[in-house]
Amino acid sequence: MPIPREAFPPRPLLRDDVHRRLRDAIVDGTLTPGERLRDQDLAAWLGVSRTPVREALLRLAQAGLVHAAPGRSTTVSSLDARAIRDAQAVVASMHRLAVEQAVPQLGPADLDAMRAANERFADAMRRGDSEGAVAADDAFHAVAVRAAANAAIESVLDQFTPVLRRLERLRFASLSGRASVSLHERIITLCAAGDTAAAAAAAHETWETLRPLIETLESETS
Repeated sequence: MPIPREAFPPRPLLRDDVHRRLRDAIVDGTLTPGERLRDQDLAAWLGVSRTPVREALLRLAQAGLVHAAPGRSTTVSSLDARAIRDAQAVVASMHRLAVEQAVPQLGPADLDAMRAANERFADAMRRGDSEGAVAADDAFHAVAVRAAANAAIESVLDQFTPVLRRLERLRFASLSGRASVSLHERIITLCAAGDTAAAAAAAHETWETLRPLIETLESETS
């Protein structure tokens, strides 16, 4: 689809804000696979100069969300099964590690936040709201990531999770995504019991549920 016509109010945005807005526009489908991205158009849309847009596009290229060929235009990347499989393995491992480090730090307020996020997730699934499901899932997993307070984990997840979120919108729009509700409940129970190893394994398992979709994508593109 073309760059949206409505413009954000002109105001200075931090470099990370520009990156986040463009990343989210790719993940939610506002900017579609194969679409050409002109930094001048994007800068006008976001109400910023071209410099932070160019920097954001470089970061998005490193994450595999855009393709930038030297001397040619930058385009939104198509769903790449190999890139998604690689990202899934990394993200699953990072969430396992995050939970391992977080369990001793989690308090009642953290567990309540996880329960509330899972309730929102379940409600979004019942209503077929994939956007709401993704947001609630992000909020659920963010509790452990914050409690772990490991900057390296946060950096890796920030780079590779968006690659998976493009695929997950398909999963959360299907019945298969509903298995995550019970997995979330199991993680909460294990965290509350202080069972670090089992909670970490369950966290890893939630991201392993993406494998059937990845395999389907691989068969479609082979």
